Amino acid sequence: MANKTQEIGGIHFPFPFTPYSIQKDFMEELYQVLEAGKIGIFESPTGTGKSLSLICGALSWLRDFEQKKRQEEARLLETEAVPLNDGKDQPPLLSSSRQETSDTPRPAGEPDWVTQFLQKKEERDLVDRLKKEHTRRKEREERLQRIRHNAQLKYAAKRERQEEEETERLLHLSREVLAAGTGAEPLEQLASGEEELVLSEYESDEEKGAASGLDEAEDDLEEEHITKIYYCSRTHSQLAQFVHEVQKSPFGKDTRLVSLGSRQNLCVNEDVKNLGSVQLINDRCMEMQRSKHEVKSRAKDKEDKQPKRRRREPWTACPFYNYKQLQLLRDEVLVGVKDIEQLVTLGKEAGACPYYGSRFAIPAAQLVVLPYQMLLHAATRQAAGIRLQGQVVIIDEAHNLIDTITSIHSTEVSGSQLCQAHSQLSQYMERYRKRLKAKNLMYIKQILYLLERLVTVLGGNIKQNPNTQSLSRTGTELRTINDFLFQSQIDNINLFKVQRYCEKSMISRKLFGYTERYGAVLAPPREQPKLAGFQHFLQSLQPGVTEAPATPVEEGEARAPRPASPLMRVEGFLAALTTANQDGRVILSRQGSLSQSSLKFLLLNPAVPFAQVVKECRAVVIAGGTMQPVTDFREQLLACAGVEAARVVEFSCGHVIPPDNILPLVICSGPSSQQLEFTYLKRELPQMVEETGRILCNLCSVVPGGVVCFFPSYEYLRQVHAHWDKTGLLARLAVRKKIFQEPKRASQVEQVLMDYSRCIKCCGQLGGTVTGALLLSVVGGKMSEGINFSDNLGRCVVVVGMPYPNIKSPELQEKVAYLDHTLPRSPGQPPPGKALVENLCMKAVNQSIGRAIRHQKDFASIVLLDQRYARPAILAKLPAWIRDRVEVKATFGSAFAAIRRFHHEKSGLS
Repeated sequence: MANKTQEIGGIHFPFPFTPYSIQKDFMEELYQVLEAGKIGIFESPTGTGKSLSLICGALSWLRDFEQKKRQEEARLLETEAVPLNDGKDQPPLLSSSRQETSDTPRPAGEPDWVTQFLQKKEERDLVDRLKKEHTRRKEREERLQRIRHNAQLKYAAKRERQEEEETERLLHLSREVLAAGTGAEPLEQLASGEEELVLSEYESDEEKGAASGLDEAEDDLEEEHITKIYYCSRTHSQLAQFVHEVQKSPFGKDTRLVSLGSRQNLCVNEDVKNLGSVQLINDRCMEMQRSKHEVKSRAKDKEDKQPKRRRREPWTACPFYNYKQLQLLRDEVLVGVKDIEQLVTLGKEAGACPYYGSRFAIPAAQLVVLPYQMLLHAATRQAAGIRLQGQVVIIDEAHNLIDTITSIHSTEVSGSQLCQAHSQLSQYMERYRKRLKAKNLMYIKQILYLLERLVTVLGGNIKQNPNTQSLSRTGTELRTINDFLFQSQIDNINLFKVQRYCEKSMISRKLFGYTERYGAVLAPPREQPKLAGFQHFLQSLQPGVTEAPATPVEEGEARAPRPASPLMRVEGFLAALTTANQDGRVILSRQGSLSQSSLKFLLLNPAVPFAQVVKECRAVVIAGGTMQPVTDFREQLLACAGVEAARVVEFSCGHVIPPDNILPLVICSGPSSQQLEFTYLKRELPQMVEETGRILCNLCSVVPGGVVCFFPSYEYLRQVHAHWDKTGLLARLAVRKKIFQEPKRASQVEQVLMDYSRCIKCCGQLGGTVTGALLLSVVGGKMSEGINFSDNLGRCVVVVGMPYPNIKSPELQEKVAYLDHTLPRSPGQPPPGKALVENLCMKAVNQSIGRAIRHQKDFASIVLLDQRYARPAILAKLPAWIRDRVEVKATFGSAFAAIRRFHHEKSGLS
């Protein structure tokens, strides 16, 4: 199957077919980056086989690395002595192992015989460790080999699960018989199942490790992390596509690949999965793991005849979290390459949790496939058991990497959520006041005070309805973290302790269960009549509720799915405040009413969280179809993260299409000689809108199939469409092309694309005056990324104007000011803030124009309507394969002639 390709230095790259020359260059450069431990920025246009190049290049390096490591281990185990060279020719893991011990400081004037003794001891320790590693690896390989070749073993987990269920059923019947007629008298009468809503006694930091620790028996699930490749991308569909490429590649049968996902994607416990919200699923899962460990610790303490009287805990462990099942599932995951859907199916069959099964497979895996958030967010990374030390990370589809890191670490909470959290928590405290311990009450009161102060800083009153509260002062303010804490008068509260309490006590989970059980509004307790006013709060915040239910909602009753507890959003905001440094800001947005106002945490320096990744990893590869302009990655991300310029390698390959299959044009004026400059002040002028319509009419008369036209914003597209409809230009366009418009709702995108595609196909078959379709889209919208307009679906892509971001946005203004203050200005270059605005614009343009060319035989024209594109600084930010062929046309006549000639020749050939 594989065509062995000999590359420079004698490296063999297995490939499923004869690779393009640019794929050979890509794999060779990638191999060298991984070998030298560098940071690579790789650009390979869509349609050039980037995924396969990444797979074969990276896994070829890993194959050779593992082979060198095994050879070195074998040599050391044979001689049982460490060579006296400097370790440069050894694989990094071995040389680093020696480095750790050899760098240990020795006391001055130590006798030679002591030094020799210690050296010998270090050598023996290293050999012993290598022996253990070798034994464990051999055992693992034998175990996986048995599963591969023994069909019965594949169903062992399922069989074990069925046997356990039968045993559990019998035990349950026995417990019911024993428990009949017994039970302790509660403090007060609570409804069935309500006990689990009451907070446990909080033990502060003494609880460390309780929720995440493994039983001693389960330690066997954890192995030493071998050198591996972490591959991450933006969406689960992109990850699934990558996994399928691995399956089809020459490495598909022998690679130990693990697909990671969130609990929401991998959970097979229907009771937990039905909670819906990501945060609720996470909290419930962690609670069930903690329950399991509490049961075990309780069993150990059974010798105590007079235990301290405490509220009964709902010790309900997840049935899918079982050592034997997880061990079998872990091995099954490693045997063959599987995507998320296949993993879930396997988990259901085995009765084992795919989330934990995949997590326990990480140490022995060679390739780990995971979404951005799981790798780029330190807390999530730690929770998933990901260790980056000495590993390789490949970040694909990385054109929006900076924005993604910023978004992951930013959070927002509205005035409505603050009020709702306060009123819910107040009622919760009053209902269970007698059952809560002093420490719980203390923290709850602190949280209530925090919520009150956060509402006050927005200009609201916690005791009034947020929907009807008009704020006397509107607008936006930006504050540093310290200034915000001082302004809110919460600088005297230890937010770290409050945030830790929220995390450990899982109070938001309890509060959610409480509101789920009783609906949004509760009748006030008889002994606390002062709380009557809170009914109106909750009623106003939940418009669908008209009166307080006297009893819990029955299971069978239909009800709309509820959002996560508002307190969870507040917890996210507090977590951001406690992990931030001088690079964080708080945006106070006051928008008329309190419910519409919000507090937003903004991370200004994405290099802070990314620095840990590049520091720990052996090598990092940032890859994408369109990475230009790369200055953002170099300056904002890598330089600020402390990466030396010498460690960064850039690689950009051309396209596989012949040079004459693409016609990129910058058109500076229209048919009536109107200069094309779609600035914010000029673009709404009637003559500019009409000139745009005339240009499209001309293009649609000579371009076959589909034309995709991108506008700077939805609002501008709406204005242009309305004007064309009024002046008759829309009707003129419809003579040659059926017109489609990008919908605002994501759920409608697929239907519009299907209709657009069907129309082009029918027009091509039937002939007639209508030659295809025109799709009016928005730069940065739903059609500008991830959609393929290949062949007749996109014979011409038009970009109207330059889609600069909203410079009046407070977030962007602060980012610009921050960059101007922190980054040095290069001679002859614009200020860093201005460069950022230009780069954001051109990244969006590059994504849009990259939609057309999708494979080697494809062809299309690309039309940029704005004379500003002709500036050398702007042209330099286009992808190289487009920039090298772009033509600037001062007049429309010459541009139209070139387009007509191009499509006439190409249509004749096709």
